This record gives sequence, structure tokens and C-alpha cells, in this order.
Amino acid sequence: MQQEPISMAVIARIHTDFPTKFGIPRQSGLVDALEATVIFEPDYRIPEAVRGLEEFSHIWLLWQFSASKGWSPTVRPPRLGGNQRLGVFATRSPFRPNPIGLSSVRLTAVEHHPTLGPVLHVAGADLMDGTPILDIKPYIPYGDCHPDATGGFTDRRARQVLEVTLEEPWRSLVPPNRLEALTGVLAQDPRPSYQHDPKRVYGLGFAGLDVRFTVDGERLTVVEIVKEENGERTEQ
Repeated sequence: MQQEPISMAVIARIHTDFPTKFGIPRQSGLVDALEATVIFEPDYRIPEAVRGLEEFSHIWLLWQFSASKGWSPTVRPPRLGGNQRLGVFATRSPFRPNPIGLSSVRLTAVEHHPTLGPVLHVAGADLMDGTPILDIKPYIPYGDCHPDATGGFTDRRARQVLEVTLEEPWRSLVPPNRLEALTGVLAQDPRPSYQHDPKRVYGLGFAGLDVRFTVDGERLTVVEIVKEENGERTEQ
């Protein structure tokens, strides 16, 4: 029997410091210092729609993998080094029949903006700037938290946290309110899991900066930071 397509409305978009997918933490909550705002689309800028939401410390964001196309029944999880295939439904891969993501984030404030309506300020999001939000739900500890849960293959792979070296003159180019977030993102090792060349220079777009770095063993070293304006590098 042929399935009927389901239409879903984009109710909001999230605004983050990530202009591209590269460098985004692989799960939400890994870098709590990351700040973002959720701005509703005009049809949903209704204060009554978020009444009571400020009483919750965390929320769920259901969102669309807008930068991924098509699906595959098997994928190569980065946590397994990109060398082993698993079923797509056993992973958080974006290459799904319905490209829907799910992230729990900390709700830091509900702002009632005079023109944008209710604006949600959140922390720890793992989303690219402009990602469409399909739904928002409160995180309920007694139902959403399972202390005895097992994590499948993720339990068998230790999560590596790198030591970050960010020295002058590059350090002074990072806005003070973004420094903790940037170092937290870099410590999560943004590289593809299968790349280990210590001489390779990687580039990360973050908060209007082009951050260049190398990784040798467990140490990540920032080798250059260039400010960007309108998506273009601006030499200092």
C-alpha cells in the first residue's frame, strides 16, 4: 500500500554559532557553554503557546536535517571510526527516511520580544545555524530520564576529550563570551574519526571566525584565527 506523504510545518528556526555542519558536537549537551536562540516563525509567535514553559529546565527540540539529502539503510557511525556499518535505526545518523533529529537542550530563558514574540534562549544545542524546528516539548525527568539505560555501541567507545592550546595572538580574537564555548567545541575533537594526520590543518567556522587547528595525539593546537565578514575572510 502506497504511503501518503505527511506535511509538517516549520514552527521556528534556531540560531547558533555554526554556519556549517563541521565542528558541531555529535550530541546535544556535550558543550553546555554553547548558547543559541529559537525564534518562532511569524504564524507561531503567540505568547500563549509557550505559557508555562519557563517552569522547565530543559526542553526537547524536534528538528529537520536540512543539510542532509536521501537515506541509507546502513551508515558508518563516526564513533566507530567510520569503518563499521550499522543499521540507520541503531544510530543518530541524519541519513534517515524522515530526516528528523531530536535534541535535549537546557532552557535558560523565555524572552518576550516586542517584534519577534517569544524567543527561547537555550544552551548545549548541537544544531547548525538556521536549522528548522518542527516541534518543542518539555523535558520531563521522571519519564525522559532512564538511569539504567544502556547505550549500545556508544558504551564500548570511550569519548575522547582533547587538550586545547589557544594562545595569543589568536586568543584575543575570540569574543570573551564565546571563548568557553569555542574551547569546549574544539575539545570534543571536530575531526572525522578516521583522520589522524598530525600535520593536517582543519578549519572550523564559529561565531564569525575561521578557526584553523591541528591535532597531534590528545592535543589540539589553534594555529590561526581569521575574522569573517559576510562569509569572507578578513585579514587583520
